[in-house]
Amino acid sequence: MTTLPGWPGDESPFHPGEQLIQAREGMRDRVERAGRKVIRAAMPDQHRELFGRLPYLVIGGVDAARRPWATLLAGPPGFVTTPDDRTLAIAAAPVDGDPLAAALVPGAPIAVLGIELATRRRNRANGTVAARAAGGLTIAVAQSFGNCPQYIQARAPLAPPGEPAPARPEGARLSAAAIALVRGADTCFIASAGPAAGGGDPREGADVSHRGGRPGFLAVADDGDATVLTLPDYTGNYLFNTLGNLIRHPYAGLLLVDFERGDLLSLTTTTTIVWDGPEVAAVAGAHRLVRLRVERGVWLPGRAPSRWTAPAYAPQLDGR
Repeated sequence: MTTLPGWPGDESPFHPGEQLIQAREGMRDRVERAGRKVIRAAMPDQHRELFGRLPYLVIGGVDAARRPWATLLAGPPGFVTTPDDRTLAIAAAPVDGDPLAAALVPGAPIAVLGIELATRRRNRANGTVAARAAGGLTIAVAQSFGNCPQYIQARAPLAPPGEPAPARPEGARLSAAAIALVRGADTCFIASAGPAAGGGDPREGADVSHRGGRPGFLAVADDGDATVLTLPDYTGNYLFNTLGNLIRHPYAGLLLVDFERGDLLSLTTTTTIVWDGPEVAAVAGAHRLVRLRVERGVWLPGRAPSRWTAPAYAPQLDGR
């Protein structure tokens, strides 16, 4: 069996925020050793193969105010190619009205999550936009690593969504339709960024991650001025990519997919972390909570690549 090369530099693959939480959880040395093996500066062949057969990608980036957003790009299988192991070419770009449509310019930080829901495979690639052309992006990959299948609800595509409609803005207080989507969600995607995103350090760029749970795992409250969502943080891979970003740059993008209708809801939020206490203990399986105060958002009707089957819930959720 060929041994794949790991992290190439002398510096840690983790930035100070990630290191701080790894140390807080008593995992610092163990995670550093693992990270140097699994985080790479180039994509291994199995990652390139998965990207090449997917009909969609989840991406994360930051707008002009450095607020993170997550969105979804779609196309026929093969719309993502890898000319070499450090380059992703995507024959799709954010649609008009998407908050990242104007943000993904050359040099901008970008995060990519390739996730195959039916098989629960997922791979990540973070880097910068190398080129932008009409209808497409080229990404220079700086970090590549895989993730385990935990908390992914398996579902398969059924049919195209309805006719796409113009984007609809959402304010800090979400509409009834948006709240209904959040309350029924079993899956979301969260984008974050380091404080120096785009500054040349690949560890401080954008990131986008998957989160899953039983419907209702995203709690919804109203503080009078804004909708506040609460996301449980379950046991994961201990890399703490998202939380490490949030303690240094406390803003996150959240993407929800209406798997029945094919709509997307993209939000940008201000975050706080609840590390422990009775609120955390009251949520089965949670080690901490992330509060997300909505700043604004956009509803993108019919912009998902398809509608999907009902989910087969991840085995980690049995009994919850």
